Amino acid sequence: MTRIGLFAGAAIGALTALPALAGALSADDVSARAKPIACDQLTTQTLGLSNVKIVSAESAPADKGLPAACVLKGVANDRIGADGRHYALDFEMRLPAPWNGRFLHQVNGGNDGEVVPAIGDPHELNAYGGKPALARGFAVLSSDEGHSGADPANTSFGLGSGAAFGLDPQARDDYGYAGDATLGPIGKAIIAKFYGEPPARSYMFGCSNGGRHAMVAASRMGDQYDGFVAGDPGFNLPRAAIQHAWDVQSFEMVDPDVKKSFSPTDMALISRKVLDACDKLDGVEDGMVGDIKACQKAFHLADLQCSGEKTDQCLSKIQVEALTRAFGGPRNSKGEQLYSDWPFDAGMGGANWRFWKVFSGIPPWNNNPLIATMGAASLAAIFTTPPTMTKGDPDSLMAYLSHFDFDRDAPKIYAKGPSSLDGRTIDYSQSAWAFMTPPDADDPKLSALKAAGHKIILYHGESDGVFSFNASATWIEKLDANNGGDAGSFARLFAVPGMNHCSKGPATDNFDMLSAIVDWAEQGKAPDRIIATVSAGNKEIPVDWSPERTRPLCPWPKVARYIGGDKEKVDSFACR
Repeated sequence: MTRIGLFAGAAIGALTALPALAGALSADDVSARAKPIACDQLTTQTLGLSNVKIVSAESAPADKGLPAACVLKGVANDRIGADGRHYALDFEMRLPAPWNGRFLHQVNGGNDGEVVPAIGDPHELNAYGGKPALARGFAVLSSDEGHSGADPANTSFGLGSGAAFGLDPQARDDYGYAGDATLGPIGKAIIAKFYGEPPARSYMFGCSNGGRHAMVAASRMGDQYDGFVAGDPGFNLPRAAIQHAWDVQSFEMVDPDVKKSFSPTDMALISRKVLDACDKLDGVEDGMVGDIKACQKAFHLADLQCSGEKTDQCLSKIQVEALTRAFGGPRNSKGEQLYSDWPFDAGMGGANWRFWKVFSGIPPWNNNPLIATMGAASLAAIFTTPPTMTKGDPDSLMAYLSHFDFDRDAPKIYAKGPSSLDGRTIDYSQSAWAFMTPPDADDPKLSALKAAGHKIILYHGESDGVFSFNASATWIEKLDANNGGDAGSFARLFAVPGMNHCSKGPATDNFDMLSAIVDWAEQGKAPDRIIATVSAGNKEIPVDWSPERTRPLCPWPKVARYIGGDKEKVDSFACR
């Protein structure tokens, strides 16, 4: 049995001896009870969990809309890895007063490696409707998923962007799924100790890699959380990482410096032409593509090709070929699809899209080329076996993507076994595909989640430049087919027109997915629509939109269709 299996089993066993609650508690119910233990009494000894150390537990006053809370910092499974470096699952919990009886497992984005404040991801508050989970009374847990992004080895090992942990098999597993399997029971045990009762309801919420965490947990641990929210999820992340190499090699057809392959003017032209072809497909001209599926038939990139010299009003022949290749998704020499294709949408001119596709567009990130090539570091060090050593500098990482071989290198995401690295023989017993993705990624069923009566909500920006919206749409359609057309009783996907990766773009990108999942899991109120508004801080909203614009987000494959009235208001649209 693995280390993770030994610990998780012990923790779960401890929890099952505790009395269960019938439903989520009101704040008044909880605040009226005497707590069995004070914040400063939460120690390693009083908690008594194997391989868990409490580093600190301090009371924090209410501040900036957040309630007074016990802020606990801890470490689980402190160890020396197979690569000779130090690893641990560092985590933070915030235990509010008053508590609403619920637990939120906050799963974070990127390569993890940082304990993001446990309030409900502060980077993705648009998906919480601007009100984080802690402010609502949830006890929240956040972690670094078993590795530190600040480890000096990230540069000394020449792997870049917090990816050096890819040398250690257990660190890979923790990042993929084992960290969540370990920390969920720990969080519940801490809650039970502090409040005197375990959580009545448990949820997991994340976007990007956090969305991947949520989808993997929904498949592996679907009976342990009442509800999951997965935003713009990279649930098949090793394959999606191959797209980075495919994009680079496609855009290098236009210019060896991919940042120059498509200018902001070029992308604005494409976005405008997508709207010309597709805006009215939902019944109204409003600067949004409501019917993304119909749009793919109505829009023809080739129509933008210059008949003569390149101008700002057309694309060169090689630009059309490069973008057509990129949007078709990566393939090997046999023509086998290695990842999803991509939809054309009006948000392609957004700064976030440019950042992920051509590595420019979002200060200050565009001043840090190492971050811009993060996909290369992850693909090389984490998602291929054995890890591919690079010098770690931006030029080396770009060269790795430029020379990635889709016949020779792409199969490494499925490889496993012993490898000799840095003078050590390390056994990678699981492939990247195995530890990073849901076990049923290609044939989703979510049997345990469904049997437990639990729920999952996905949301995905149609103009996401990191993970293709089409991948999520295909996944939910397969899930529905595997469940006799009944997947909507426990799983729903909401497309967000115009939205880039997790937020921004010309979109109504402010919506409350947390309330939606709670209402569904606890009251049986299936979300037939989720109201989205314009985010106040989104600077990419067109000037002719009302700052109070509202739209319904609809469960896929339904579309928000105009039924008459003020086009700025949600009730002028119906999900059909």
